[in-house]
Amino acid sequence: MFAKASAIILIAFFAVVGFAADTAYAADTGRTYVAPPSTDGLAALPFSSGVMVNGTYYISGHIGIDPATGKVATNVEAEARLVMDSVKHTLERAGLRMDDLVSVTVYCADLDLYEKFNAVYRTYFHEHYPARAFIGINKLVLGAHFEVAGVAVAPTRSHKL
Repeated sequence: MFAKASAIILIAFFAVVGFAADTAYAADTGRTYVAPPSTDGLAALPFSSGVMVNGTYYISGHIGIDPATGKVATNVEAEARLVMDSVKHTLERAGLRMDDLVSVTVYCADLDLYEKFNAVYRTYFHEHYPARAFIGINKLVLGAHFEVAGVAVAPTRSHKL
């Protein structure tokens, strides 16, 4: 049981931190999938880190894993920064930026942390913020305080002649 739990934590770590995720194209659907990387002999988690459909990028929930320890950060501000860095990295792998986010959902295990999360969150955007829901929940995986998911839209590029 412990080995299985350790394997799941290890896979979650690689999925959230975003090391060298594979990109798969589903030719029949026009969708692009960014999957968590496979790890030696361990089963992959049953989700994609992100899925692009017709210029809209759906980002799975991320938590703030400290890459040095493989665990959720012990400091709340550091955890908020790590979770937002993870979302940013996932967007960048798809060729997008934080400003391309149109909707963000934040799940929080302690609503008293609302202002601390917002202080970090503000630093990731310029001028306009995406639409957002901040939802209080009972518990998150690995004891995290925050989980962040989002939707981004690839900007239309205008070409000047």
